[in-house]
Amino acid sequence: MQWSRRSGTSKGKVLIDKIFCYGLAMDDQKYLYVTDIAQNAVRRYKIGEKNGTLVAGGHGAGDGLNQFDEPIKIFVDQQQAVYISDNRNHRVMKWNKGATAGIVVAGGQGQGSALTQLFTPIGLVVDALGTVYVADTWNSRVVSWPKGAKQGNIIAGGNGEGKQPNQLQYPVDLSFDRHGNLYVVDWDNSRVQRFSIK
Repeated sequence: MQWSRRSGTSKGKVLIDKIFCYGLAMDDQKYLYVTDIAQNAVRRYKIGEKNGTLVAGGHGAGDGLNQFDEPIKIFVDQQQAVYISDNRNHRVMKWNKGATAGIVVAGGQGQGSALTQLFTPIGLVVDALGTVYVADTWNSRVVSWPKGAKQGNIIAGGNGEGKQPNQLQYPVDLSFDRHGNLYVVDWDNSRVQRFSIK
């Protein structure tokens, strides 16, 4: 759905339908990227287009480098590379523009709590240096994976599930402000937390 911020209307315009979408992102050229959980794919749409272009996945559910098993959230960088949290494969995939397969940039070592693993990742952000920040949901932590790293670093949570300020309970999304503060949707605690990341 699309709503105009200027019109003051409560009616939205359907842009894409018949899709089981969970995540979306827009690039600098105003293309809309959408995850389709039912098709295990990511499609790119020009506003007004109904079919879109397949940019990642679309080869059925699986753990191959050209597959997903429940793609959830998405991030698109300046080069139109697409990063996807591949939820049931416990990994984050990067698909460069025009690629026919992705590369694992975080996790991919099965579900678990080791620093080489993720457990149902959902929200993600990628900075200008290529560091991937992941809401590692069932591990109740946020992990950063510098470009090319074989393991992540815990930057928030990771102190067991709980309600204390240094704890998270199923984080599902995250964002940074221009000052480098990290904001985390701490889902099961019904709160948003802010962390100062140095």
